[in-house]
Amino acid sequence: MSYLPWAIVALGAYTLVPVLMRTATTGTEAIPSDVATVISNSILVVGAVAVVVGTDQRVTPHLGSSKLPYAVAAGVFLAVGILTYYRALALGPVSVVTPVFGMFLVTSSIIGMAFLDEPVTARKIAGIGFAVLAVYLVTVD
Repeated sequence: MSYLPWAIVALGAYTLVPVLMRTATTGTEAIPSDVATVISNSILVVGAVAVVVGTDQRVTPHLGSSKLPYAVAAGVFLAVGILTYYRALALGPVSVVTPVFGMFLVTSSIIGMAFLDEPVTARKIAGIGFAVLAVYLVTVD
């Protein structure tokens, strides 16, 4: 199966996260952003465990993998990113916080091209430039 349908589903689902998190963490009866992180990411963990169990995947054989430190580091950066993203959503407008956060698409692309030998093309460079311009235009009053 192609990766594109998965990416489109991810886009659709993740589109609602900032709006829902901003709603949960502001106004009357606001949930603190750190608590909201625990709640929302607990659901993520339960879902991931269900997929692993449901597809009969084993975790323990991978605990000795040479790739484990990369997965652990990704988890650390994910925790920092999500905790700070949710805090920013609790403090600022979705229309500014989300585009700034979304710049990870640009920085990840640059890192992928620089360190993972992914091809650098004029179209990719133009796309990165337009993405930076778009975030600038959305975030400046």
